[in-house]
Amino acid sequence: MDIRLILVQVFVILFAITVHEAAHAWTANRMGDPTAAALGRASLNPLVHIDPIGTVLFPLILILFKMPVFGWAKPVPYNPYNLRHAKKGGLWISFAGPIANILTAAAAVVLFRFLRLFGARITDLSALSKPLEGLSVILLFTAIINISLAVFNLIPVPPLDGSGILAGLLSGRAADRYERLRPYGFLILLAIMYSGVLNLIFSPVQNLIVRLFS
Repeated sequence: MDIRLILVQVFVILFAITVHEAAHAWTANRMGDPTAAALGRASLNPLVHIDPIGTVLFPLILILFKMPVFGWAKPVPYNPYNLRHAKKGGLWISFAGPIANILTAAAAVVLFRFLRLFGARITDLSALSKPLEGLSVILLFTAIINISLAVFNLIPVPPLDGSGILAGLLSGRAADRYERLRPYGFLILLAIMYSGVLNLIFSPVQNLIVRLFS
């Protein structure tokens, strides 16, 4: 694979994860808990969010094996006791990251469609030296990686954001039973990834993005 394409994807995954985590921190602050914001986690500086394995090593392995790219950063801390509405606040904090990634992907698509008016098109993913085509390739990866990150995080398995969203919707005995899954979340995720289910989820979404850039 062209080293330039690898660098573009690494840059985009860093950007996508930074937007994702900053959205969590910003929303927590808006909901009444300044913990993450006080630690600088509402920043768009990727250095404050980087997890060496989840933000760098794991995405790089996925890129090299030509698999859907996603990853994770250091968890954004928040104190539910500081939230004005603990259950509702926790739900929106969890939802904020995927929403930020979906909006970023949508912005990339809209910008590319605008550039089409000036002749932008993608004929070769490695044509990064041509200004319009190079920018179009970056926008394509921005859309694909942000959507992949959003979809992955919406899986309702701890510790992903989807689990926080589902926990915010459940109550009583159902919420207690769901919480008991938390210690096994990583094993469940490994089983899902090994089963190939993620490809069934990612492929249609990524194919749609590619069609929007054609």
